[in-house]
Amino acid sequence: MCARRSEHCQNLLTGYTIFVPKINNKKIFLDYAASASPNPGSIHELGIIAKKKLEGARKEVSGVLGSRAEEIIFTSGGTEGNNLAIQGIIYLTPSPLSLIRRGVGERSLPHIVTTNIEHPSVLETCKLLQIRKLAQISIVPVEANGIVDPRKIKKEIKKNTVLVSIMYANNEIGTIQPLREIAKEIRHYRKQNKTNYPYLHTDAVQAVNYLDLNVERLGVDMLTLSGSKIKGAGKVGVLYKRKSVPLVNIFGGGDQEGGLRPGTENLAEILKFSGALTLVQKNKEKETKRLTKLRDYFLRVLDTRLSGVQHLMNGDLENRLPNNVNITFPKIPSDLLVIELSARGIMASSKSACKSSSSEGSYVIKALRPDADPEIGGLRFSLGTDTKKQDINYTIESLSKILTKLKKWYY
Repeated sequence: MCARRSEHCQNLLTGYTIFVPKINNKKIFLDYAASASPNPGSIHELGIIAKKKLEGARKEVSGVLGSRAEEIIFTSGGTEGNNLAIQGIIYLTPSPLSLIRRGVGERSLPHIVTTNIEHPSVLETCKLLQIRKLAQISIVPVEANGIVDPRKIKKEIKKNTVLVSIMYANNEIGTIQPLREIAKEIRHYRKQNKTNYPYLHTDAVQAVNYLDLNVERLGVDMLTLSGSKIKGAGKVGVLYKRKSVPLVNIFGGGDQEGGLRPGTENLAEILKFSGALTLVQKNKEKETKRLTKLRDYFLRVLDTRLSGVQHLMNGDLENRLPNNVNITFPKIPSDLLVIELSARGIMASSKSACKSSSSEGSYVIKALRPDADPEIGGLRFSLGTDTKKQDINYTIESLSKILTKLKKWYY
């Protein structure tokens, strides 16, 4: 111990704070084996500075979500966050082998409720857990407008239901799910059955720029974000986990992020993320109004210019993200339209980027239009901070020319 308090660090083994006098201002970095840049896990001076920056970013994110700082877990992105939320709950339960030994059937396996239009990182993870006999799942179909009925969610909850995972806003059709109503149904179930289960998780990756992220108002227990959808944000993600939610690590390797996400934190990207997230909240209301006007203008002009070509709007018009336009041309493959638009310098999409390499059509559009040709799919235009009215005009003009060219082949 030292009486002079000029530099200090916490002894990782004992938990005591050790005070060491500062000798000079020289900085020689000889900790490259830990990381090429100062590591928040190191106990030397630069490590402590990095740790303070990390915790500052964590506090900044928690301020946006209305949570405690210790409830914020930094991840590599939305896919990892969703996997940690889902698998982290499931791995708490007894293994199938132990259940078999005790003569317990599959009914006692943990149960998950989700919808048929979730992001692949939720839907495929749930299906994989069921295939491996680690969980049971119930997939609730959304209505024709792309929105799930909260009463149908509640109807699927059973005694062994541990998790309900419902995305906040859909990545393809932009529909916004009634999270508050779903949370209310779950709270009612918990109260009636005197249980803490099920927990409510939401993939809020698409909602981050436009919707309320306050976890208390939403009533969610876990929430996933990704920097990939925020302009200027780092290549990282966040999983908010309410303090009372029991979650286990799904990776081995270290005790970072409260022991739930091993691996050296990507401090530079985390700092970008926290700054960009804070900035987007300040501009959220103004940008949402601007994009809503642009989106509605897009749809009005589209209906006028393409009145001679059948086209269908996918998803509810009122309860949808302000930047999302998704339409189906019943006789023309959406992939072909994406390619034709790209040749004219317009970048759109036909399904989730995470499934773009798949030869199958969009399962989200299929959920809304079960009888439609799966190869037709939907054409998604998603607007952003750089989108202007002249961009919309050029897009519709180009689309009109493309459809005139393709009509002779498909109509």
